[in-house]
Formats: sequence, C-alpha cells, structure tokens
Amino acid sequence: MSQDTALREGLLSLYRRLSQHGMMIGSSGNVSARLGSGMLITPTGCDTDSLAASHMVEMSLTGEAVGLRRPSSEWGMHAAIYREHSEAQVIVHTHSDHATALACLNRPLPAFHYNVLTFGGADIRCAPYVTFGTPELAALASEAMEGRRACLLANHGMIVHGRDVADALTSALLLEAMCKQYLLTLAAGGPRLLNETEIAQAIARFGTYGKQPENLS
Repeated sequence: MSQDTALREGLLSLYRRLSQHGMMIGSSGNVSARLGSGMLITPTGCDTDSLAASHMVEMSLTGEAVGLRRPSSEWGMHAAIYREHSEAQVIVHTHSDHATALACLNRPLPAFHYNVLTFGGADIRCAPYVTFGTPELAALASEAMEGRRACLLANHGMIVHGRDVADALTSALLLEAMCKQYLLTLAAGGPRLLNETEIAQAIARFGTYGKQPENLS
C-alpha cells in the first residue's frame, strides 16, 4: 500500500472514529495529514456517511489543490500549523461539545489536572475569535499552538495535532474529556490549579510514564 493510500484510509478511519465518539456532527470539523511537502485533508461539506478515502484532497501548503474536489474551508489553518510546527503530522479540528463550550467562554484550559501538561505546557491557550476559514484565524491558531499540541478557538472549537492518526485521535479525545472535567469543576466552584513545583514534578514523571523497556517483547 502506498503512503498516499495508507494516509487516505487512515484519515477516513480517524474521521469515522471521531464521529462515533460524538466529536463530529454533520459536516463540522475536519482532519488532515502531512504528505511530503503538502497535505491530505477532508473535503468541504463532507459527512461520515458519504466520505470515502478517495475524497481526501491532496494540496500544497499554499493552497493549490489536486483534482476537482474543494478542500475544507479550514485548509489554511491546517496548512499554517504544518508550515510552522514541524512535529505536526496529523491534525484534528472539531466543534466537540465541551471544548467548544469552554472556547465560547474565551478561556484557556489551565493546569487543573496533570494531563494538561501532556499538550506541551502549563495551559492550553484559547486563540481570539476571528471569522472561520480566514488567514487571520490560521495565523492566530498557529500562534496559540506555539510550544503546544493543541489550542481552543474562541467561539468556535478546538484543534490538535499528533505524530500519527492514533496519537491525534487520542489527543483530541483527551482534550475533550479534560474540557468537560474542567467545566464540571467550574460549576462546583472552581478547581485548585497545580502550582509551579507540582507542574515541574509532573513533567519530570512524564519522562518514564507509560513507557516499557525497549527490549521488552
């Protein structure tokens, strides 16, 4: 199987899995994967029932698409992240309920739980609101992801990148779960946030957390 075919199938599976988890409603949200110097991205107006692997749009990071299908209206946001964050290999953008609710409060997700730190820092920033599908949103999202693997988009949703399809899926689901948990704590009076010492200790623990010896079969 070629890299192109494998990525197309992987993105289709990712989109369907996100839908199964309630992260994609109708045609809202999109996914993409880096392909050489460009990317593959879901087409505009797609939905789980009609989307096929062959529908993924191959395009450059400057906007030139191959074929007749039009890419997602948020292709610019994906492209900006690939251009400016070399570690990004797969991107998920959704309007999932709890991440979107927090984004509509225009609030970042602070270090109320140590899992926030797995995204690269002591918080997950919220990029300011601008109209969807614009170069301005692409620039603000990429900036908010500096040193991070995710950000919230004010009055819009969330976006996250991973090292592969599985990692991007796990990260998107984790971010949604943490936004839900944080909103629950706000409703109960607000959480105690981790302090700088606790954050440093947790980051140190992540050096070995969840890892098995390399020689373990």
